[in-house]
Amino acid sequence: MISVFKRGCRCLSTALLYVALISAPQMATAQSLIRDAEIENTIRTYSEPIFAAAGLVPENVKIHIVNDSSLNAFVAGGQRMFIHTGLITALDRPRQLIGVIAHETGHIAGGHLSRGQEALAGATIPVILGTLLAAAAFAAGSPDAGAAALLGSQHIAQRTVLQYSRTQESAADQAAVKYLEATGQSGVGILETFDLFGDQEILTGRAQDPYARTHPLSRDRVSALKNTVDNSPYKDVPESADFVDRYDRMKAKIQGFIDRPDVALRRYPLTDKSLPARYARAVAYWRMPDFASAMTEIDSLIAEEPNNPYFHELKGQIILDAGKPAEAVVHYGKSVELAKNEPLLKVNLGHAMLSTEDPAMVQPALEHLQASIRKDKDNSFAWYQLAIAYGRSGDTGMAELATSERHYNNHNLPGALHHANRALKILPKGSPGHTRANDIVFLAAPKDGEKQKRPRG
Repeated sequence: MISVFKRGCRCLSTALLYVALISAPQMATAQSLIRDAEIENTIRTYSEPIFAAAGLVPENVKIHIVNDSSLNAFVAGGQRMFIHTGLITALDRPRQLIGVIAHETGHIAGGHLSRGQEALAGATIPVILGTLLAAAAFAAGSPDAGAAALLGSQHIAQRTVLQYSRTQESAADQAAVKYLEATGQSGVGILETFDLFGDQEILTGRAQDPYARTHPLSRDRVSALKNTVDNSPYKDVPESADFVDRYDRMKAKIQGFIDRPDVALRRYPLTDKSLPARYARAVAYWRMPDFASAMTEIDSLIAEEPNNPYFHELKGQIILDAGKPAEAVVHYGKSVELAKNEPLLKVNLGHAMLSTEDPAMVQPALEHLQASIRKDKDNSFAWYQLAIAYGRSGDTGMAELATSERHYNNHNLPGALHHANRALKILPKGSPGHTRANDIVFLAAPKDGEKQKRPRG
């Protein structure tokens, strides 16, 4: 499901991608992060063996999908990897994306995020400006605009700071092949990606995609990597059919959502009866909106794979947007039944249940939303829905706390502080909720140089 956050946390449901927009009027370009259970599952399936081979704890590495058409991937903020949708859709095979992931993992494992003082100084101005814009937006009650300003400043700083040296690039290349060999995979995909970015070298800096600017190629680097890959015993190992299938579905799904519907339908015409093509068309038709055509495509997919949770998720979204929340609950429920450990699917189900406005649905919605939050505390939409569920169940204190959590998650500290203080006045002292509200007050209260005192509940 796609849930788009706008000012005031109004949720606009879309299809399967969960997008948290953090755009701002003052920014020339918008940045957004995509959340989708299936896409995240696919990329984690590709990545986790690589992380383990690098000696990293897979669950400690956070992967973020950036809705941006440029070709880019980078690591920042510790063990956080960012992959642009433009890169995913520009590549042809999973081994190419896996090669990029392995290379970026080499930067994490090699400690290449530690920059010199000169580079940091160059990034200071945009970061400070972005922080000031963010503070002004937060103070004006626009946390989304504030987040956008922060992301914009960080994006500029990223271009300044993440200028990896040739030595670090070569080290990450060699590490990538090592990780691929440890997992029994070919490094040919990295070379294929080099061919793609090699064409960028002849462009001006303004026209280049960010990856080409921050990961400079050189003839020696390409030659060294080619020699390593050619001598690998795994060079000719083919990709698994499962990996290829997952990639084709992921790419089609992204294009169905991000491209204009008419563009997506030209890319995947009716003459193409493949599963990825029908998947892309189902999303594109939903966005037009042409619910009848969308239902025809999704029903064909479910008939082919009745136990695919993501197909039931999409059908639930189409039906919900057609104004039939009770019927949507059935298909969202099926998706959760088939993929019990996917927190994003539980959020969708809880949202559909609350959309029925049936009092009997409030308690089960509450349970699904609570289960989702336990596994994914960074989901603002889940906190928003949870606040609604608590409010309808009569638990005003927990509704205030959930609202505080949502604001805290969105870096809206004044909002988080306000609702945490309201929660403290309602929740029983010593209860887990009261303790958490106290924690948020401590973390969100403005610091004035003196030791922050915990408020009395």
